[in-house]
Parts: sequence; structure tokens; C-alpha cells
Amino acid sequence: MRVSISEVFTSIEGEGIYIGTKTLFVRLAGCPLRCFYCDTPYALEIGNGIYYDIDDAKALIKKKVENNTFKVNFTGGEPLLQHEAVRELARYVRDDLMLKTYLESSCYDASRFLHVLPYIDICKVEFKLNDSHAIDEKHYNRLVENELLCLKHAIKSGKATYIKVVVSSLSRREDIEELVRMIFEDAAISKAIDGFVLQPVNGTGINEPTLEYMLALYDTVHQYYPDVRIIPQIHKVMGIP
Repeated sequence: MRVSISEVFTSIEGEGIYIGTKTLFVRLAGCPLRCFYCDTPYALEIGNGIYYDIDDAKALIKKKVENNTFKVNFTGGEPLLQHEAVRELARYVRDDLMLKTYLESSCYDASRFLHVLPYIDICKVEFKLNDSHAIDEKHYNRLVENELLCLKHAIKSGKATYIKVVVSSLSRREDIEELVRMIFEDAAISKAIDGFVLQPVNGTGINEPTLEYMLALYDTVHQYYPDVRIIPQIHKVMGIP
């Protein structure tokens, strides 16, 4: 088994509910989606990464782990594109290195997600809005269906799970409300997840939402899930990777 990795590095978690934790990032190369706000375009093509035999990838991760690391974040690109390798690396990190594993994914494929889930401790389920241009209109509903399935699988498996939605000035309030209503149709979900994060597009200079609009979107989500948070990517503010 081989795996294409873009980079492995230690930094501060810059987004989501685990913000500020010391984290080893394992960035997998390759992504089937094309979000206009992507901040890692160098990792979009699987061929742009460095190919490692799986044992060499494990050795690289072990070498890069620093003391007091809180978790290992499998990110991308899109880690589910290489789900077999992620499963094996996550198993190694959890069982051999005894560290928490974190999957940062668009959850575009529920079957691949289920394959890696047994070795993941923390799941960030990212729901893409239509204005992200992640996928064409024809396949967008199928993408959301997979994201919902992944959310339910993560909850059923007892994983620490939270939701993230990236919003821009193009994001329509009615689209967000429709998505949130769909997510929380099952009332048990609001009690089972650990958070709901609205992440504004920032640092790109393209379609960045205003504070007033973010507050309006906050109110939209709040009526379904009161513990919603607006959290930008802090690592961009700090100027770190």
C-alpha cells in the first residue's frame, strides 16, 4: 500500500471546536471537490504529493510527533480519497502511538467514511453549501446525502462529532436554513453533537462575508441549535501554517 502525502507538520489547530490544541497535521494529497475558497490548492492533485510506502509513512509520522501533541489531524486535500491508507495510518496512530485521531473531511462518500471510522476519535463533518462550487449542481444533493449519512454514522459510533459550514457573502440565508432544518430533523442530533461552527471565508479577499451577515446567519442556525459558534481560521490571523 502506498499513500500520497502533501505535508506533515506540527502547529496549532486553527479552526473548529478544538482550536488552540497542539496538533500534528497529516495532509493527504488529492481532492475530488473544487471549493472556490480552498486554501490548500497545492494539495488538490494526488500527484502533487510525495508517495510513501505505508510503513515509511508511519515512520514519518512517528518522527514528526512532538511531546504533548493532543491529536493527529488527517486532512487534505480530502483524506477519504485515500481511505485505505488513512485507515491504516489512523490505526497506527491510535493503537501504537496512543494518540487521538481526528478526521477533517467533506464526507463526500459515506462508505469510505465508514471504512476509516473505527480508528477515528474525533469527526469534523463539513457540510458544503451550493455556493462553494465544490461540485456541480447535478450532484450537489447526493453530496449532502453522504454528509448526513456520515454525521449519523459518527454519532451512532459514539465519536466526538461536530459540524462545520464555511460561509461566504454568496451564501444565501434560506439555503443555510434549509440545510440546518434537514440536519436537525432528527431532534436527537442536537443533543449528540459537540458543536456547530460557522466559518467565514477569510484571508482570501474573495466573497468574504461581513460581520452583520455572519450574525444574521448565526441567528438562522441558533433557532435549531443554540450552541452555534462563529469561528474564523485563527491560524491565518496568526500567520502560521
